[in-house]
Amino acid sequence: MTEEEKQEIAAFRFNVIHDFIGSNRLEYGEQERLLTEKCARRWTIPHSPRTSIGKSTILSWVKSYIEGGRRIQALYPQGRCDNGKARRYDKETCLTLIRLRKELPTLSVPNFIKEVKARKVLPAEIELKQTTLYRFFHQEGIMTERPFPGVDRRKFEAELPNDLWQCDVMHGPKLDNGGQRRRKTYLIAFIDDHSRLITHGEFFLAESLACFIQAFEQALLIRGLPRKLYVDNGAAFRSKQLEFTCASLGIALVHARPYMPQGKGKIERFFRTVRSQFLPCFKGSSLDDINETFDFWLRQDYHLRHHSSTGESPFTRFTSNMECIRCAPRDLSDHFRKTVRRRVNKDRTVTISNRLFEAPVELIGKRVELLFHENKPELVEIKMGGKSFGSLQQVDLHVNCRVKRDKNCQIEIMPQESTPETGQLWEGA
Repeated sequence: MTEEEKQEIAAFRFNVIHDFIGSNRLEYGEQERLLTEKCARRWTIPHSPRTSIGKSTILSWVKSYIEGGRRIQALYPQGRCDNGKARRYDKETCLTLIRLRKELPTLSVPNFIKEVKARKVLPAEIELKQTTLYRFFHQEGIMTERPFPGVDRRKFEAELPNDLWQCDVMHGPKLDNGGQRRRKTYLIAFIDDHSRLITHGEFFLAESLACFIQAFEQALLIRGLPRKLYVDNGAAFRSKQLEFTCASLGIALVHARPYMPQGKGKIERFFRTVRSQFLPCFKGSSLDDINETFDFWLRQDYHLRHHSSTGESPFTRFTSNMECIRCAPRDLSDHFRKTVRRRVNKDRTVTISNRLFEAPVELIGKRVELLFHENKPELVEIKMGGKSFGSLQQVDLHVNCRVKRDKNCQIEIMPQESTPETGQLWEGA
């Protein structure tokens, strides 16, 4: 019961008994008449469904007030004398349960009950219920032993823009998917720890590595390179390709400790803002609709709004130290390419993702590096020893069928028609 509720009840009780505690002494029979009158009356009692008051109750209030030094606090409602104690078990049973719990601190409550019954340390008529035992153990502070000491967590903030980015994924609403059944969306967002500016945020139909790489590259193009990227331990964030990409760009990739999401509090707080302020106002139905609306909401609302933690808007705080921001390199997309190693076959071919490509003749039999974007597997660059040999072309079997080589290994592609002498097609070399 709150202090305000206690004060309200005490004031009501004083108004009931004020006739009996005044300075004027009541005449003979007057006290009994007042008691009878007050007991017959219908009252509106604060925080109680009752409407009548008994004589003994009124007299007990008078006694408490006088013995309490005529202080209004003496009319406060009193709590139970056994509040916070196990009322279902007697003292001996409580001591037995505490002793066994200290002996078996890691045992679950259901298994603890089985162990008590197996040992027969309590009378058969005492029933042990799980909810009662949970409450009793928590009250005594013996529910479980903490395996680790308390973690020293401290509030932090990056000193400058792009010192630290936090990234996470939020589960979004289900939207239309080109006439097919509705699919769940995922918001991948990056937040600058210093300014709380969202360097990039976009909804996708999956939370895969390819989606994350696409969002990450876009964030780097718009806002420059961070010095650290703080992510959790999801499959996409544990990718060797992401680790190599960050290292090549001079970005330290930092993973949060497993089962401890408190370090990503800023991005989680932003997601709560998205759920409470953006999603309820979104009226579209497709992925393009939500990304277009979300981008407008970021630029025209969130980034310009006063932030309670920093005292400035995210955009103002981010742009106040532009001189320390590293711009993305011109060949940024090249840093996101996947690298695989292959040995060039004797027929000059190499295979990537079930696609057949032709390599230069001088690389036959040698191990080479092939660089490509997973979303554009047809564009492949070939390297060996750090030297680039240009882009590969996919094998066209029909063109190769018309290739003729002379004694000097010079290649000539003949037209696809019969020769005048033999009437037969040229054969491939």
